[in-house]
Amino acid sequence: MERSKNQSFDHHPLLSNGPHGLVPFLELHVYHESSSPNLAKFSSLPRLFSTHMPLHAMHETLKDSPCKIVYLCRDVKDTLISSWFFRSAIHKMEPTRSLLEATFEAFCNGTIYYGPILEHVLSYWRRSLEDPKQVLFMRYEEMKAEPLDQIKRLAEFLGCPFTKEEEDNGLVNEILDLCSLRNLKGLEVNKAKRFSQTFFRKGEVGDWKNYLTPEMANKLDMIIQEKLQGSGLKF
Repeated sequence: MERSKNQSFDHHPLLSNGPHGLVPFLELHVYHESSSPNLAKFSSLPRLFSTHMPLHAMHETLKDSPCKIVYLCRDVKDTLISSWFFRSAIHKMEPTRSLLEATFEAFCNGTIYYGPILEHVLSYWRRSLEDPKQVLFMRYEEMKAEPLDQIKRLAEFLGCPFTKEEEDNGLVNEILDLCSLRNLKGLEVNKAKRFSQTFFRKGEVGDWKNYLTPEMANKLDMIIQEKLQGSGLKF
C-alpha cells in the first residue's frame, strides 16, 4: 500500500472521532439490535471491527473467511485492575476495595464477561500457532517495550508493510505518536465523551502491584501456571 511521504495527520479521522467511534464493537454496535445487520452502513472495505468475543463464538463463521484477527493480550493481573476501574467508571461508582475483591473473585472463578479469561486467551493463542496468517497474537507489554517493532509486525501481518523510505522519513514514529495513549487521552473528542474517557487511564505495565495483595497475586499466579501449562504461552 503506497503512502505519501508528505502525508499529514492534521485531519486524520482519529482526531475528530476517536478509536472507539471509528472501530465499532461487534457485540455493542453491530449485532446489538439485529442478528442480520447491514454492514454497508459501516466504513468501506477493508472494514475494522473490535470485539471481546471468545474465538469459539465466531470460529465457524471465520474459519473459511479471509478476515484477519489481531488479538491483543495483556497480563491478567493488570487486566483485572483495568477491569475494576473500568467497571467503576461505567457504573459511576467509586473503585472501592470491596469491588476490587469481587472483581478478583470473578477472575479467579472465571465468572466474568465473555467467560474465563485464560480460556479466552488460550483459544486465540492456539489459533495463532495453527494459522499465523489469519490470527496475529500481540502482547500489550511488548507493544509498550518495543512499539516500533510491534507496529511493523502488525503492518506486515495486514499486508501493508512499511517501505524503507517510509521508515527513513519517520512515518512509523508519526503513527506511533498519533496513536499513543498520551495523545488519545488529550484529544478533545475523547475528553468530551464519558464513554471514551473510561478507556484511557494509565496504560502502565505492572500497575497491579499498587493494588493487589501478595496473597491475591500468588493465587492468580497459581491459576495462570496451571491453566497455561504446556501451552507455550507465558506472561
